[in-house]
Amino acid sequence: MSDTETSRRRQALALLARLEATAPEKVAANLDDFDAEALEILLGFGFTDVVSRQGLALPTRELLTVAMLAAMGTASGQLEFHVRGALNVGVSREEIVETLLQVAVYAGVPAAINAIAAAKRAFAAHAT
Repeated sequence: MSDTETSRRRQALALLARLEATAPEKVAANLDDFDAEALEILLGFGFTDVVSRQGLALPTRELLTVAMLAAMGTASGQLEFHVRGALNVGVSREEIVETLLQVAVYAGVPAAINAIAAAKRAFAAHAT
């Protein structure tokens, strides 16, 4: 691993820790078990190159992520994580509810209902 890759990895994991303190260890173990470069490639791009940019605040980025994952309808685990992450960086439960209701209008009621199930799990986990 080069110094740049190591730095990108550290930056990506630090941002991930802002979303959920226990996530970096779990995600690193999962991706490193798959391939030694997977974390740097996937999270380096997503978290270091894009999410850490200054153009949008992290709570706004998380709310957008929740909306996009909900609209996709195929990533309930990631959606549940990002709902928790949004809550952890200051997004209110009401903002998440309103976002998922908006998803029903533009992505369809089935996508919103699936997203609501993931959000309920995230709300319950965040409350404990």
